[in-house]
Amino acid sequence: MELTLDRVYQAAHVLKPVINRTDLVHATRIEADCDLYLKTENLQNTGSFKIRGAYFKISTLSEEDKKKGVVACSAGNHAQGVALAATKAGTKSTIFLPAIAPISKVEATRNYGAEVRMIDGVYDDAYNAAVEYQKESGAVFIHPFNDIDVMAGQGTIGMEIMEQLEDADAVVVPVGGGGLISGVSFVVKKLNPKCKVYGVQAQGAASMVQAVADKKLESLEEVHTFADGIAVKSPGNLSYEMVREYVDELVTVSDDEIAAAILTLMEKQKIVSEGAGAVSVAAVLFNKLPLKGKKVVCIISGGNIDVNILSRVISRGLLKTGRKASLTLSLLDKPGQLEEVSRIIAELGANVTKVDHNMNVEDSDINGCYLTLRIETRDFKHIEEIKKRFREEGFSLV
Repeated sequence: MELTLDRVYQAAHVLKPVINRTDLVHATRIEADCDLYLKTENLQNTGSFKIRGAYFKISTLSEEDKKKGVVACSAGNHAQGVALAATKAGTKSTIFLPAIAPISKVEATRNYGAEVRMIDGVYDDAYNAAVEYQKESGAVFIHPFNDIDVMAGQGTIGMEIMEQLEDADAVVVPVGGGGLISGVSFVVKKLNPKCKVYGVQAQGAASMVQAVADKKLESLEEVHTFADGIAVKSPGNLSYEMVREYVDELVTVSDDEIAAAILTLMEKQKIVSEGAGAVSVAAVLFNKLPLKGKKVVCIISGGNIDVNILSRVISRGLLKTGRKASLTLSLLDKPGQLEEVSRIIAELGANVTKVDHNMNVEDSDINGCYLTLRIETRDFKHIEEIKKRFREEGFSLV
């Protein structure tokens, strides 16, 4: 079976009563070199685009297949989509999730009616366990990305974007295994061949980037990223071919850049995104793509971020954007020094959040000490202004 526009139109018809037609938000409050729009799939049912492909795939199953039940593997979002779709279809679902999956996604999957089985490792380890279970049980395997019907479901996002902003110059898409960008790029290129489609992966999980660069399917030995939704070692063979044919360029972003994008979305647009969902915006904010002056749509693919790591993500985002800094001063340990340091910080409009006074430093003067300050700042320029003032007033920065 090949992906066709007719199949995507069929998916759109089937999905109409189930999904939200998510808004395309004009991100006027985010400073970027392009005219930025956000496709808010983080506000989709189950908090992610994954319900589209999962629901459409399960809708194509025969009654006999539904009696066998379905099995899937996922880092969390596909799991929720399959669980909800299976429950609505009246069939049993068994979902294998990797140990790295956030607790919030695990519990949500259970609440949608699935039997959850946790597997040590990452997505690919859960995939292997799910395949073995499928062979033993005879259940129908619902692949998260390497499936034409799943791609057709995800392709409905591309249809909506082209209807909402028909003169878009570029669409920027998060990439894990490649199902989302396969469906979206196919539809966009068929409806508007001039529109560029760009894919973005986390640096620590750049499996599709590597495969396309080496012109062959291959698997990473390991993945390291907090963007669990795209932490995939191996892209699918079908999605790999779709990306090669329809995607204009693939780039990567660091975890710090992803964290900065999450923070920007929260502060500027009041949008909560998970790591995987924010990689598209990170690529725009850190100028990874030729988008200056263009009308650009970033897909925010999901919003299911674990609140337990959100504070750490925000902290990293503050550091990456110059909103937090750490300075260490070498001082003589005498009265009045801390008062002088505080005066400078206050005059320049920064805020001290933590002070560490250390007298036990081997290479310092016997009457010396190190004073480490954690401060809240406006940006990197502000940090440099503070450093300059300290030097001008005779303080030594370590």
